[in-house]
Amino acid sequence: MIRKLFLILTYLTFSITCLHAQKTGNATYYSHRLHGHRTSDGGRYHKDSLTCAHRTYPLGTLLKVKNPKNGKTVVVRVTDRGPYSRRFMIDLSYRAAKELDIVSNGYALVEISETDSIEIPNRPPKEVIKTCFEPAIIEPEPVSLIKKRNK
Repeated sequence: MIRKLFLILTYLTFSITCLHAQKTGNATYYSHRLHGHRTSDGGRYHKDSLTCAHRTYPLGTLLKVKNPKNGKTVVVRVTDRGPYSRRFMIDLSYRAAKELDIVSNGYALVEISETDSIEIPNRPPKEVIKTCFEPAIIEPEPVSLIKKRNK
């Protein structure tokens, strides 16, 4: 009984550490020579866009990438497959690497997490924003308003 419990705890420990290990790894960035080339999702790579290449995440997934050395984060979209080297976990676009301060070293250790939404700083709440597409409130009988004013 004790042996089974020990095996279960060992299995859980290794599975949890393996899951965490997949979220942390080295990141590098695309070369300038790839600017304009096609990516796996059919679009073209642009060096100033916030995109990345990852082996396992589905195309179109939003990933939050954090550089633990300086605490900077960036949200990128998976548009390509790669990197094809086992040393690296993710290939970032040039702009994303620049915002994380990876460009000077060529690569850096990063933490990757999946995100569903993007938070835009200094943006007013959604309720405050008024647009011209909101429906107007119309009284069922406009004539009744005129009669009320005249009285």
